[in-house]
Amino acid sequence: MTNVILSIDQGTTSSRTLVFSPQGDVLFTAQEEFPQIYPADGWVEHDPEAIWETTLKTLRKAYRYARDEKAEIVGLGITNQRETALVWERKTGKAIYNAIVWQDRRTAETCRDIKANYNEADLTAKTGLLLDPYFSATKAAWILDHVEGARTRAKNGELAFGTVDSFLIWRLTGGKTHATDATNASRTNLFNIHRQDWDQDLLRLFNVPASVLPEVKDCADNYGAIDGDILGEPIPILGVAGDQQAAAIGQSCFAKGDIKSTYGTGCFVILNTGDECITSRNRLLSTVCYRLNGKTTYALEGSIFIAGAAVQWLRDGIQIIKDAAETEAMCEGLESNKGVYLVPAFTGLGAPHWDPDARGAIFGLTRDTGRAEIARATVESVCYQTYDLFKAMSDDGVTPTSLRVDGGMVYNSWMVQHLAGVLDIPVDRPKVLETTALGAAYLAGLQAGLYSSLEDVKANWQRDKHFKPAIEASKRQTLLKGWDSAVKKVLT
Repeated sequence: MTNVILSIDQGTTSSRTLVFSPQGDVLFTAQEEFPQIYPADGWVEHDPEAIWETTLKTLRKAYRYARDEKAEIVGLGITNQRETALVWERKTGKAIYNAIVWQDRRTAETCRDIKANYNEADLTAKTGLLLDPYFSATKAAWILDHVEGARTRAKNGELAFGTVDSFLIWRLTGGKTHATDATNASRTNLFNIHRQDWDQDLLRLFNVPASVLPEVKDCADNYGAIDGDILGEPIPILGVAGDQQAAAIGQSCFAKGDIKSTYGTGCFVILNTGDECITSRNRLLSTVCYRLNGKTTYALEGSIFIAGAAVQWLRDGIQIIKDAAETEAMCEGLESNKGVYLVPAFTGLGAPHWDPDARGAIFGLTRDTGRAEIARATVESVCYQTYDLFKAMSDDGVTPTSLRVDGGMVYNSWMVQHLAGVLDIPVDRPKVLETTALGAAYLAGLQAGLYSSLEDVKANWQRDKHFKPAIEASKRQTLLKGWDSAVKKVLT
């Protein structure tokens, strides 16, 4: 009988459950997409029941696979879209409003109002974050302010707040566990990453009552067991991490200086800074990389809101492609994109600009511009945005010499090769690209005793392909100059 680990990967556009071997191989994947809700300009929501139902459906499929294979399930790991906020009834587990997604910008004005009367540097000193609608605090307050009776119910202890991991844990355990992990807590703007605790001053600042908050646990910890009615047996929940930190774990970024970049709906670069919490001078974020056995490892992070979502827009929005995989051949088929730049500020711009009011634009259009040029400009924009993050890191005194990449976009080898050229450093793509779900599985395996240490986990990492920079310096500078000019035009 073989040991396996189940891993829920609840993402922005779909829910998945994967089955991993102890060696980190993907044995089975179940995936269910769910709709995006756009009630107003800059607003993005998810139906909490759609999140739950798609997660449950994929979990049951993965469980059946493991049982059909007569495998021993050692535990479950959970990774999730970060910063997305929910408030639900403790009695029923039903959310009182839709989940407000990390991309949502409805609280931009609230953030500006707070900033006018509060020193943002004081917030950053505690949380490592900025005053931006990206983070969960203003989302939670918005729900409590806009749902009738919510503040009174919260005061009476009837409501619970959490990110998606907390919501799923609550549902999976039948309301027995209201918890989150240190990585997800570190993305709320309510958590002091140095003291590793909810900050009472910040709770008052954002008007979020302590009564709704979850317990904060280590990433590898006991989160209770799945209720027996769900799968027929109580599988223990043993590992939790926000998606980007989980990807860093899946990429074995355990040493100070290790860096990975994930290209999913958005793009997120995480640099392990060890036990040192580096404060960026260039509007990057200081965050928790992971917390194990009570010890916190920190990271420096750059967040890009739109990466793969821009390719999804090519497919579903303007419908110039039928499948994301088409973009690789379209990019390869052009000698250049003929000066066309797309700035995908569909929900504002993230690091290092942090402009929630910026909107997307295409520049350099001519009569010769066609589908291929627009597709290539879209793919290139992800590489250029990554460069902006690396430049900010360099200005902070950190200069990475190589990069590990993952996420759905890196199946496009042209994109990864262009990325290596734009960054002017080698880029490694691992054999297992499901690093987000893999990281959550590794955490569960650590807690279950399947691995004795992070070194055991690290031994599993294998490289698929090594990409060396191949763009001449002068051409690289020309491309980046054009990108910089395009970005400046959309900044407000």
